[in-house]
Amino acid sequence: MDVQRAGERYPGGDPAAGIESRHAFSFGPHYDPDNLRFGALIACNEERLAPGAGFDEHPHSHTEIVTWVVEGELTHRDSTGRESLVRAGDLQRLSSAAGVRHVERNDGDRPLTFVQMWLAPLTPGGDPFHEVVHGIADSTPYAVPEAGALLHVRRLGAGERTAVPDAARVYVHVVRGRVLVGGEVLGAGDAARVTGAEGLELAAETAAEALVWEMADY
Repeated sequence: MDVQRAGERYPGGDPAAGIESRHAFSFGPHYDPDNLRFGALIACNEERLAPGAGFDEHPHSHTEIVTWVVEGELTHRDSTGRESLVRAGDLQRLSSAAGVRHVERNDGDRPLTFVQMWLAPLTPGGDPFHEVVHGIADSTPYAVPEAGALLHVRRLGAGERTAVPDAARVYVHVVRGRVLVGGEVLGAGDAARVTGAEGLELAAETAAEALVWEMADY
């Protein structure tokens, strides 16, 4: 198990424009050949947008983009004509397939925080796909079959425990609170990359929320 602390993420964004980003993997000008991906996961970005701030229209292709809104509201528009408002506790997926352009903005009057995760598809190409899942349940993992991955949302009260999936690759990102996994205490923004996960648990030291990716080996 390898642990990446919140302070070890690569800084990005444009603070002067109200955009603050923290990247877990090699990204943009922060090229790191030793940190390109973990299983299917190629990006896990913490994004904070001030009211009125956002990312202007930009392209994506051959990427499964999964967004978890932590607080505030995310406005999404894309070149297929879809527009959505994604609120805290909602999950959005944009399958960019052979190519799509989109806009992401905070059109609200309070700060927006979200975690955006990119996965490499097993087979490139296809038609773009977009959906928003409201109020995703802890007991039901969200499947991204195009990348051979499942996302588990874990919300725990202090002292509660839950199993980590047994899988070839598991990625744990702590959204809030503090948890213990594999003998390591992880706080908000920390992440653990586990290879060959078996018999592990998440134990919440405080009320906590974590995103857990279950992936096949690549």
